[in-house]
Amino acid sequence: MLPKMKSHQSAFCPRCDAKIRDGRDWSLTRLAAMAVTMLLLMPFAWSEPLLKLYLLGVRIDANVLQGIWQMTRQGDPVTAAMVLFCTVGAPLVLVAAIAYLWFGNILGMNLRPVLLMLDKLKEWVMLDIYLVGVGVASIKVQDYAFLQPGVGLFAFICLVLLSILTLIHLNVEQLWERFYPQRPATRPDENLRVCLGCHYTGLPDARGRCPRCHIPLRLRRNNSLQKCWAALIASLIFLLPANMLPISIIYVNGGRQEDTILSGIISLAHSNIGVAAIVFIASILVPFTKVVVMFTLLISIHFKCEQGLRTRILLLRFVTWIGRWSMLDLFVISLMMSLINRDQLLAFTMGPAAFYFGSAVILTILAVEWLDSRLLWDAHESGNPRFAD
Repeated sequence: MLPKMKSHQSAFCPRCDAKIRDGRDWSLTRLAAMAVTMLLLMPFAWSEPLLKLYLLGVRIDANVLQGIWQMTRQGDPVTAAMVLFCTVGAPLVLVAAIAYLWFGNILGMNLRPVLLMLDKLKEWVMLDIYLVGVGVASIKVQDYAFLQPGVGLFAFICLVLLSILTLIHLNVEQLWERFYPQRPATRPDENLRVCLGCHYTGLPDARGRCPRCHIPLRLRRNNSLQKCWAALIASLIFLLPANMLPISIIYVNGGRQEDTILSGIISLAHSNIGVAAIVFIASILVPFTKVVVMFTLLISIHFKCEQGLRTRILLLRFVTWIGRWSMLDLFVISLMMSLINRDQLLAFTMGPAAFYFGSAVILTILAVEWLDSRLLWDAHESGNPRFAD
């Protein structure tokens, strides 16, 4: 049991140092104000030009929606849908969810489905990664033409800053406590369970469900290992063609130049080694690191390894945080497709590797999400919070 806590105080687990109670707590009115401001900025950030390219006296404007449309036109609607969801769909759902909570609280509506969804949605809002992609695309394109920032770039930067602030201060656990307060268990009980949906700790109701959010309250997540293994193996299979096939194709004066992920990074290093390092980390190092770490965690669960539990938990948190940054390559491709499209003189299109790469990134994110981290602690039978790592 936690002691009585003051506002803005946080609590940490003595065993693994995880934050189990977050003191950040913005009022719903403040969150709603941020959501309204984001909603007003979205049309300008998505439809106004982020960058303006001048090629042979012709001005070419590039915006978020145009790049997604170009991806769809060239026959890869699945990859375009990935970019659309992470840059447009997820931010829109975030704003709509906060608005629903504000109105629903006043009207006495059921807020449980929205609160359950919000906790999963936060990692899919990738506006900050897209902004980094704008910088990478600018450096790539400056070898071919003159670039200027567009008016949409300033709106997009403001949208990114507001979304980051909103996600930092959106404390879903505090919202659960505010809207659906539950009395915690008064004494230790081996039958106590933790709800992964609303973080309630207690006993299930007569139907075996969480008394607060009404989802099944189980000791461990069903088929966690099976789903995680399936997603990891599939992502590893997709990563092979993603790194061997061309991910981008550029036509210059009738000549065709294909680039894989690695060759594109090497060519980018000639003009800016710092940006090339960022792309290398996001596109090659992060995906393979996630796969290796997740395979290590799954094998340790299978063999019930007791040593290094704290280290493995830290690794799991690390890959959870870095996984979304692998979408950077797809965002760069989307923006480049809207910037460079001058028929036979100069044109840019994505290669077949883009689909495999995007699928691998999403599968690794899902693999981390599906892994029940409590399975790592099941090997530690003593229950002693102080143990040698």
